[in-house]
Amino acid sequence: MATEAGFDPRPPAARTGRPVPEADPALVERWRSGGGELIDLLALVRERLGGVAAFRLGPAPTVLVTDPRAVQHVLALHPDRYVKRSHRARLLIGDGVLAATGEAWKSQRRLLQSQFTGTGMRRYERRIAAAAQVTAERWAAYARSGQRLDVGLEMRRFALDTIWRSLTGHPLDDGTEHELNAVASVVAAMPTLPADTADAREAVAADLARIDAAAHRAIEAARGGAAGPDGPGLLHLLLGAGAERPEYTDRLIRDELITLLVAGHETTATTLTWLYLLLDRHPEAREEALAAGAPGSAERGRAIQALVHETLRLYPSAWILPRYAAEADVLTGHAVEAGSDVVVCPYLTHRDPGLWPDPERFDPRRFTTPDGRPTHPGAYLPFGIGPRACLGLRFALRESTVLLERLLPAHVPAFHSVPAKAAYGITVRPDGPTPASLRQPRTPAHPRDARRPARGRPRSGLA
Repeated sequence: MATEAGFDPRPPAARTGRPVPEADPALVERWRSGGGELIDLLALVRERLGGVAAFRLGPAPTVLVTDPRAVQHVLALHPDRYVKRSHRARLLIGDGVLAATGEAWKSQRRLLQSQFTGTGMRRYERRIAAAAQVTAERWAAYARSGQRLDVGLEMRRFALDTIWRSLTGHPLDDGTEHELNAVASVVAAMPTLPADTADAREAVAADLARIDAAAHRAIEAARGGAAGPDGPGLLHLLLGAGAERPEYTDRLIRDELITLLVAGHETTATTLTWLYLLLDRHPEAREEALAAGAPGSAERGRAIQALVHETLRLYPSAWILPRYAAEADVLTGHAVEAGSDVVVCPYLTHRDPGLWPDPERFDPRRFTTPDGRPTHPGAYLPFGIGPRACLGLRFALRESTVLLERLLPAHVPAFHSVPAKAAYGITVRPDGPTPASLRQPRTPAHPRDARRPARGRPRSGLA
């Protein structure tokens, strides 16, 4: 055994291993000629070849990773070997923390990380509660008048109001909301944009201009000292960094603002929309969650979070996570060549019958009963895992829980139509409108729900 100073006795990352099994080109061609979604091809490859497999859409293979051990290896244990090269939303978020790499990413993440810890989350409680209150009052008005609403648009409106209050300290006004609806337009257009960056930017130039105008006004207002009624927001933190760090130019501050805006509302709105669609098919899940405890109790809070977690299992916020193999490696016994494209797919991991019995069934009890879910960290990752996991996990769960604590006891949406399929873009979203009317529950799920006041700040037993 060599003992020279500085010698690392650990074996090199890789250098042996069996070949990654690769899909037959005929399978890929049948998928291509049938006009299927990418997820259809990935599901076929996983079903036929297992949790580490390859397929070719061009001259080089792409490695698909769904096995939990391999997922953890790529995302959590060896993120230096499997790196993020870019982001599909870069034309929208620029060099924000989601798209940044290397030392720039580390610096940007350090600045933001403390804002989303348990302690940091306390500063957002009043803002989340205020946005939930506005939504609850709006739904009460819809219920009284019988006016139809679109559940997806309502969830987007709530999530956008919540993140805007958290970023700027101000509630979302109608004019800003109108301009920021352009974010949803750009996100929805991304899967069909031209591959050329300049052409893609030109295709959504008008929407990008509206987004930039709203961001510029918010930055100038914050720079002028315009803290909101709940105090300064995350934007003020970015401006403070700009005063001390030369890399935080106005452009980077804009990119971080839009990154937080997109990440802070797009995924929450989509998850809540899916949840209401699932509850429409499984009304007993709503009743069980509300019956778990009194309004504001920790028991009810945990049961509502289980509704959210099970929705995220079926429709994870990060349904696909592209990486690039910066060096050769052995991945659960398979040789991965340097330079390979690697795709981690939480959507398929979450629907693996070997991990999740009856995986297509909506069953929130997976997250409330002992042994209801697999414990391997690579088996459930709706926000990713490892150093690049989503910063806003706590924020998203908290805002979702607070809103649902207000709306679930009071209203049941009766959908007039539901989307026939999902759209797989930056997120997995319902592919169509979700019009509904609100009706009152037939009976309260808990006796104290019948006496609950219609106004006031929501209570919660969650920390």
